[in-house]
Amino acid sequence: MSKSLAAVTFGEPMAMFYANEVGELHEVSSFSKALAGAESNVATGLCRLGHSTGYVTKLGEDNLGKFIIHAQTQEGIDTSAVTFTKKHSTGMLMKSKVLEGDPKVEYFRKNSAASTLSVADFDNDYFASAGHLHTTSISAALSASMLEFARHAMDYMRSLGRTVSFDPNLRPVLWPDQKTMVSTINELAGRCDWFFPGIGEGKILTGLTEPEEIADFYLKLGVSLVVIKLGPEGAYYKTKDSSGFIPGFKVDQVVDTVGAGDGFAAGVISALLEKLEIPEAVARGNALGALAVMSPGDMDGLPTREQLEAFLASAKRAEG
Repeated sequence: MSKSLAAVTFGEPMAMFYANEVGELHEVSSFSKALAGAESNVATGLCRLGHSTGYVTKLGEDNLGKFIIHAQTQEGIDTSAVTFTKKHSTGMLMKSKVLEGDPKVEYFRKNSAASTLSVADFDNDYFASAGHLHTTSISAALSASMLEFARHAMDYMRSLGRTVSFDPNLRPVLWPDQKTMVSTINELAGRCDWFFPGIGEGKILTGLTEPEEIADFYLKLGVSLVVIKLGPEGAYYKTKDSSGFIPGFKVDQVVDTVGAGDGFAAGVISALLEKLEIPEAVARGNALGALAVMSPGDMDGLPTREQLEAFLASAKRAEG
């Protein structure tokens, strides 16, 4: 039996080459390398807050694969269930540097090693060793085999009575069309306990506009907690018994918005694993989201426990 883990996730971690100077990617001459990937960001956030987390993926037997394992291990992520293949390469991406707005991102992940992950790679004992599963729709969009892996993992964990969280993390470019994206994501949402869409994502996925209406849509699918991210304003949550709006935190300067949603997810999940009340959990999610946008890299702003406590002690709510 594997070691006991607080949480487990799976997906495609990538090597990110981010520009050190402002400009079009083809004109930039200097890049730095870092770990990237939505699920990897969440795993990092959970580990930094003291929650042991495992990551399941398949990497190429190449230097980018070695880099990812080293980077995840440095963060305390358990990589004992990661497998390697000589047939496919490790995915990567390039990200531009901007002074405002969202950076441009270009992916090199088609037919990557991670996209070949399948149910045949699923380790029952490893997943059973974890108390919680977190996933996103990015993995499900990469290949038919990863979609089946996602369905299997979610169903398996719920069959064991474990909690499952799901962030839609919409990436339209990865899907054949919007209809397929919407129907698949909503089907997967019905297999989770905690669902974390952004308000824009909720509108696309349901055709509804109000947070309460969007939340009700997913509660009817069987989700027990829906938390809708509202950007700088904060977040709205709803269960069958309660609902509320939790204001965000003031941010003096937005440096990079990439990774904010992953930080939010790590904040909410970590707090719920600690048995905090839902409003407290959503407030922590807001705090990690705020810290994320104030930092340049995808994971740079993810705090340790001490850093989180220091931020909460000094931060002001957006309404104040």
